[in-house]
Amino acid sequence: MSQQHLSPLRVPLVTEPRTLGQLTEEICAPMERAPTWKWWAAFAIAVSVLGTGAGIVAYQVGTGIGVWGLNKTIGWAFDITNFVFWVGIGHAGTLISAILFLFRQKWRTSINRAAEAMTLFAVMCAALFPVIHMGRPWLAFWVLPYPNTRGSLWVNFRSPLLWDVFAISTYFTVSAVFWYVGLIPDLATVRDRLKAGVKKAVFKVLSLGWTGSHRTWSRYETVYLLLAGLATPLVLSVHTIVSMDFATSVIPGWHTTIFPPYFVAGAVFSGFAMVLTLMIITRVVLGYEHLITLRHLENMTKVIIVTGGLVSLAYATEFFIAWYSGNPYERFAFMNRAFGPYAWAYWIMVTCNVVSPHLFWFKKIRTSPAAIFALSLVINVGMWFERFVIIVTSLHRDFLPSSWSMYTPTMVEVGTFIGTFGLFFTLFLLFVRVLPIISIGEVKSVLGFARSPHEHAEAPPLAPARDALAEPSLPRLNPPLAIATRKDVPV
Repeated sequence: MSQQHLSPLRVPLVTEPRTLGQLTEEICAPMERAPTWKWWAAFAIAVSVLGTGAGIVAYQVGTGIGVWGLNKTIGWAFDITNFVFWVGIGHAGTLISAILFLFRQKWRTSINRAAEAMTLFAVMCAALFPVIHMGRPWLAFWVLPYPNTRGSLWVNFRSPLLWDVFAISTYFTVSAVFWYVGLIPDLATVRDRLKAGVKKAVFKVLSLGWTGSHRTWSRYETVYLLLAGLATPLVLSVHTIVSMDFATSVIPGWHTTIFPPYFVAGAVFSGFAMVLTLMIITRVVLGYEHLITLRHLENMTKVIIVTGGLVSLAYATEFFIAWYSGNPYERFAFMNRAFGPYAWAYWIMVTCNVVSPHLFWFKKIRTSPAAIFALSLVINVGMWFERFVIIVTSLHRDFLPSSWSMYTPTMVEVGTFIGTFGLFFTLFLLFVRVLPIISIGEVKSVLGFARSPHEHAEAPPLAPARDALAEPSLPRLNPPLAIATRKDVPV
């Protein structure tokens, strides 16, 4: 009998030998153990920031958006900047889960669950800003086209702002369904590990009667494939529609056809940077270095190199078209960005988004978690400044010099933005405690990747998990019952 040939180019996606049962124990550990003071401290900080932000939002609603730093020239600024920023952050989750799944990229299995959750939380943060900007958020339902008694008052279907409503709501709905369907096998695993009680009853309902049979897996994978195909166009369409908020106007600096691909590339660019930020922290705190490996980090940095190059090309193309068009107003808009009063913001953007990603060409930096973490933060900052530069510098100096104005955000606007980070991290910390942060079934399907058949057959005893967010618990008296795994992996 011939031996299996293993390519030397392939690297195992799970770097330490593990049995299927050990993987289940490791991934379920944060859910089954009591949180430590470190988790409570992080959660308290996140909730405090969220509470402060909620109070500031209540103040804005009660007082009016006159508390913002807007004026007659600059009608959009911090609010729309933050909206576009958070929508962009949410793009990497769907790309990792749907597009990489369709391309059969096995390395996505350890990061897709957290990236999908990050997508949902980011879209929640983004949705706050348009609602607040309405001034009367209790009338937000007016943007929905439903039969009403308001006579001829109806939504303007030609407005990209209304397109945003449909795009964001559709994106959130499909992403939530895609995330939940992927959770079902793991919910069944958790269900079977729990003793009788309220928690077990909740997971029993959420797992939808999952049995783990061949027929169940077959139908599950068919539905998952269809949802991946449905979600893939949303990666392109959502930020395309967001870009049309600006591209369909006649304002110099906005009226350009390059915005749709430019915004999509920027969204994936910033989204992967945020995924890296969270995954590097998660792998260290929960002791998942063997599940979220250096190969996962390196592959994500390669995506950042590609999308960063596209963003850099878009910056250069904007300046070239402004010069080539011969339009003096367009030329002035871009010269004002680079050398006007907000030049400091423009050059921060260029440094963070054009220069810093090129450091990932060096393998030593690509495989250093500390360097990757630092650069991911730099890219996140740069992408926020990109949205700020596009919006504010295109508005603050328009066709009439007598209307020129400057914009400075108020503490209310800054507090609202910081409050959204409180919401984001509060939800993420709860997610870590309540649901498996890594897809158990999918990781098991790649357990034998680039390994000989007998290499992981006899894995060493599992050491206590290094879970800085959970206290050690008493040994389990009952063995795990059902272990969810892909149908093509023997149990």
